[in-house]
Amino acid sequence: MNKDLYKKETAKTLLEINAVTFRFDPPFVFTSGLKSPIYLDNRITMSYPKERGKIIGFYVSIIKNHIGLANVDYISGTATAAIPQAAFVSDKLNLPMVYVRPSTKSYGKGNKLEGYLKPGSDVVIIEDHISTATSVANNAQTIRASGGRVKYCITTTIYNSKETKKLLEENGITVYSLTTGKYIADEALRQGIITEKEKKSIDLWFHNPHVWTNK
Repeated sequence: MNKDLYKKETAKTLLEINAVTFRFDPPFVFTSGLKSPIYLDNRITMSYPKERGKIIGFYVSIIKNHIGLANVDYISGTATAAIPQAAFVSDKLNLPMVYVRPSTKSYGKGNKLEGYLKPGSDVVIIEDHISTATSVANNAQTIRASGGRVKYCITTTIYNSKETKKLLEENGITVYSLTTGKYIADEALRQGIITEKEKKSIDLWFHNPHVWTNK
């Protein structure tokens, strides 16, 4: 399956199971303080076996056809949202898995990386959604500090802001996304879920969320 079909099928699937919500007055507010007219909750996919299977199949296909199984020793999920996807993917490929916490645990062994990672292993990061890419960068840095190698990340969705692209480039990570926020908004317009005016507002947010928030 080519990338355009990934985008279309994933966008339609997420809209069908209501993993995407649009809200303008009032907009959503993220923990960073940014306001947004769109909210993606890809964690919902784990509750829908058929749709979950389709999306996990896309992850596996990207690994096999674009990254190459020979280039993957481990799967790493980003806690907590991407742990289910990482577990499903690692099970499908019969590969070992680890996951990375946002910060070092303050109790027990004080781990940040959970599971056993063999030094020198090639690791693919699994994300559910990339907004700022800080979680991806944290995952990659933790894996590398533990002796692993990271070049690739696969995510269900991404916002593709300039800041996101810059951070990924700085950390030497190539991202494969099943679909994008912009493509989802395009599909929502085609289905009549949002209006042309709302679509323009969402596009402005994708272009510069900080300016949109301040307005």
